[in-house]
Amino acid sequence: MMKICMVGTGYVGLVTGACFADMGNEVWCVDVDEVKITNLKAAILPIYEPGLKELVERNLKEGRLRFTTEIKLGIEDALLCFITVGTPPCEDGSADLSYIFSAAQAIGQCMNHYLIVVTKSTVPVGTTEKVRDIIRQELKVSAREHVGFDVVSNPEFLKEGAAVEDFMRPDRVVIGTENIGTAELMKQLYKPFVRNQNPILIMDTKSAEMTKYAANVMLAARISFMNEIAQLCDIVGGDITNIRTGIAADHRIGRQFLYAGAGYGGSCFPKDVKELINLGYKNGLEMAIATAVHEVNERQKHYLVDMIRKRFGEKLDGMRFGVWGLAFKPQTDDMREAPSLVIVQSLINMGAKIVAFDPQAIKEAQQVFEDYADHIQYVGDMMEAVNDADALILITDWRQFRQPDFSDMKSRMRQLVLFDGRNQYDFEQIEKYGFEYYCIGRNYRGK
Repeated sequence: MMKICMVGTGYVGLVTGACFADMGNEVWCVDVDEVKITNLKAAILPIYEPGLKELVERNLKEGRLRFTTEIKLGIEDALLCFITVGTPPCEDGSADLSYIFSAAQAIGQCMNHYLIVVTKSTVPVGTTEKVRDIIRQELKVSAREHVGFDVVSNPEFLKEGAAVEDFMRPDRVVIGTENIGTAELMKQLYKPFVRNQNPILIMDTKSAEMTKYAANVMLAARISFMNEIAQLCDIVGGDITNIRTGIAADHRIGRQFLYAGAGYGGSCFPKDVKELINLGYKNGLEMAIATAVHEVNERQKHYLVDMIRKRFGEKLDGMRFGVWGLAFKPQTDDMREAPSLVIVQSLINMGAKIVAFDPQAIKEAQQVFEDYADHIQYVGDMMEAVNDADALILITDWRQFRQPDFSDMKSRMRQLVLFDGRNQYDFEQIEKYGFEYYCIGRNYRGK
């Protein structure tokens, strides 16, 4: 059993802290937001993530997971302190590290015993060294240079919607440290999570920091590449689903992240792609592939809007569009960089009325689309969204959208038009019910 402090109770901090607690460790989660901490003490979570609420409730009840606003209480007697605060993008695309540095400063001001400080947040190369310098300076100012510490890079690789499973059974654990003793302690911490023999990789801190960016940009590149091929298919012919099957059979390529759609979003891919571009720029290197990945993705978010414009024209006054899915992906309520932001705002600006349903993201969407409140109606049932609709737009591929009752939809809709942003449906099945069907990269109704 180890005592662990998590600084930050957002997506990464809460999942990480709850999972560590579930393995028998004593975990204190610290956040400056008093309302959030009060809610967490009552197992009221700020995010939706499958399995997380049950994990928090169980470990709260059994006394292994605790929440506080006092960082001094959190690190008292702790061996490890994880920094899991946000690193949102600045206007130039670079990561805002102010929360990281504030956390490091607070840790340095409070610690009075040996502590391993772990940067778990996604941070640019060199940040771990800066965190070390900040803590060292705080100890020097208060004449506590004798207090020992080490700083480790331990990037997270969690997929929203499957974060608990990813943490409990990681593909790999990356640990950046030059200290052999610290590396052994980190291995001991993660040993219960790698019983299936997946590797714990020890490397230098800069390599660990870069590994996270390289992994996310590589995955984003696969998505953008497939979306670009899909657009070409709509022009010259071909079916992206057949193409995906054909290239996925090549063991050098594999099956993951090869689905064409309305573009990627969320808190990781967009931010990390832009940060890598910015890091290259600051160091005199044009990151041409990462730049193209970003540009293709931004273009893809407008692709469904272009289809709708081609079908209905530039002015959509008096028209009603049902929307299925607002979150950037299923199994989450995260709206950050979601394709729905571009699609919904564009249609409203063209005069449309939106009736939207999402199983988890409606509360978040109401805040994001606050300025468009007069033009959006949120409903609690997917079929309500299609009532009197001139078209249905599928944006997020929640499972419950995969086999809808097309007969019921037909009786409810004003016009039988369906824009499928995730290629969920079969042409022949749709046509049997009389729907006009538009999808991505399957050359159906063309471009």
